[in-house]
Amino acid sequence: MLTPRPRRRPDAGSRVPQGLVTAADWSWRVIVVAGVVALLWWLLTYFSAVSVPLAVAVLLAALLTPLNRLLRGWRWHPALAAATCLLAMVLVVVGVLAAIGTQVAREWPQLWDKALAGFGTFLNWLATGPLHIDQAQLDAYFAQFTDWVNASRADLAAALAHAGVGVGHFFAGLAIALIATFFFLASGRPIWTSITRLVPRHYVVATRRAADRGWASLVSYMRAQVLVALVDAVGILIGALALGLPMPWALFALTFVAAFVPVVGAVLAGTVACALALVTYGPVSAAIMLAITIFVMEAEGHFLQPILLGRAVSLHPLAVLLGLAVGATIAGIVGALLVIPVLAFSVAFIRGLDPERFDPAHTKLPE
Repeated sequence: MLTPRPRRRPDAGSRVPQGLVTAADWSWRVIVVAGVVALLWWLLTYFSAVSVPLAVAVLLAALLTPLNRLLRGWRWHPALAAATCLLAMVLVVVGVLAAIGTQVAREWPQLWDKALAGFGTFLNWLATGPLHIDQAQLDAYFAQFTDWVNASRADLAAALAHAGVGVGHFFAGLAIALIATFFFLASGRPIWTSITRLVPRHYVVATRRAADRGWASLVSYMRAQVLVALVDAVGILIGALALGLPMPWALFALTFVAAFVPVVGAVLAGTVACALALVTYGPVSAAIMLAITIFVMEAEGHFLQPILLGRAVSLHPLAVLLGLAVGATIAGIVGALLVIPVLAFSVAFIRGLDPERFDPAHTKLPE
């Protein structure tokens, strides 16, 4: 057991207050820690093509851990259990996308006719409404847009090429994430054991105990995230059914899948729902659907995520809310996606290092 360092006392002739000496001791240590964190952040950002897929793989492994444990409890081979978990996840995602595509293909002709009628109504409103934009002005605007497109062909081609490279990077990252998820599920414990060999021997037991707690917190977070996505999807489904929109179950599936992507996912699902309402019944229904979408998004951001995720990861709801804001500010969508899992694992890891300090009723961790 480490003995506390005696507090350093200034010399008798020194006029530096003890409080300032203590603050200086803390300050240079904080600066060193901040420098190490900044270096790690730079490395993760520089190698983001690898670090982000690996982080996604960790989240997927945490999501699939309950199923993986169930299969291995039935004495399945670890590799077979991991492959089955990945196959089940892929089948669910493909099934959801196939259901959406089937419903869209079945109702697309009717939606297209309504969209053309709605566009004609919109043009008529531009001409007869308060804006008084006649056909000649619309033709002039269209000609200006055509001239801009012709003049910007090089820029547009460069943007499309850049987008194509981004799509290629996305699929490469997806492949890395899926392969890493398989190995995390099949041999996660041996991988972690080999990593802990780098830890000094007298810290190995505490480190493994803390890592077990952090992983359990991460698994709880992913379960709560599934519940949040389900509640979002149910909210959009209720709004779509109340307004009589076409493809309500496709909207439900789209919202559920998109809810796992912070900010952009909810905006995408809400935009599709509002567009369907506009095409089907006009601007009033679109405005109502927009209000429903905003209500669902606000409930998710300010109620569901702070409360449900906070309970799952033993964090205060305010910490979850502030973490989401800080993560989105620092690293955008990726930051908002990863900040709460990182907080969940870190807090549980720190508590697991010294469970008697953070949990006086601590006895023995379950296997």
